[in-house]
Amino acid sequence: MAEKSKILIIGGTGYIGKYIVEASAKFGHPTFALVRESTLSAKSTIIDNFKSLGVNILVGDLYDHESLVKAIKQADVVISTISSSQVPDQVKIIAAIKEAGNIKRFVPSEFGNDVDRVHAVEPAKSAFDAKVKVRRAIEASGIPYTFVVSNLFAGYFLPNLNQFGATAPPRDKLIILGDGNPKGIFNHEDDIATYTIKAVDDPRTLNKNLYIRPPANIYSLNDLVSLWEKKINKTLEKTYIPEDQLLKNIQEAEFPLNIIYALGHSVFVKGDQTNFEIEASFGVEASELYPEVKYTTVDEYLNAFV
Repeated sequence: MAEKSKILIIGGTGYIGKYIVEASAKFGHPTFALVRESTLSAKSTIIDNFKSLGVNILVGDLYDHESLVKAIKQADVVISTISSSQVPDQVKIIAAIKEAGNIKRFVPSEFGNDVDRVHAVEPAKSAFDAKVKVRRAIEASGIPYTFVVSNLFAGYFLPNLNQFGATAPPRDKLIILGDGNPKGIFNHEDDIATYTIKAVDDPRTLNKNLYIRPPANIYSLNDLVSLWEKKINKTLEKTYIPEDQLLKNIQEAEFPLNIIYALGHSVFVKGDQTNFEIEASFGVEASELYPEVKYTTVDEYLNAFV
């Protein structure tokens, strides 16, 4: 069997980063996490967990070129899971990878919609455009890559059925964006991490988009609510927000509500996660490539809240 790639994760103590670091270690990859000095104490519980899994903690910073190059030289694969506000700064990772000269795959921080195939309005449009620029910079640099299109984090959307501010799925009434028919894709963070790690040494995912689109996790908001109603044996009162009203709400809302509404518009009104076919020229689908992965279905996920 081929030796497993050494994986460096930048941004590993963040929301999706924690799952990626754990999956990398659990699948037997020599795993490195680049962590800022200040993070060592601020997130000591996460760091201790990483150490217990055998993860190598490297102290460094995205904004310290020397420490970045030094860390990259210890790995074969770089995965970035930095926050959306830092996405444009991934050009610094590209520069460091070019200088190090040893990386066989770069997975930038994407983890959402396919940014080349969206119909987004501001402020989501600017966030997507920043990721597009990074994609083009990676392609122009000649660095081998995989772009992970993870679609929706289940942990953000399923515990409240896309009801902003709710802490549990509603049991009386709820709001549905648009007509509720376009389908989104809801994936457990553990599964996103598993598919990402499986892809790093796979020639089939080289210079491709890896779409995490498992069939049992594709749901419209209407389908999702219907599934929930069956589970709690109750019909909920539904208020539909037409597109023109939603667009008005986006313009009038403050941050972060405006970006949450704009993302909702892209996914649940424009259908940006499911309104195109995955073609072999640009992408592959994770659950088809790795049928051995038993992913968590939306149906199973919601059982925890009944």
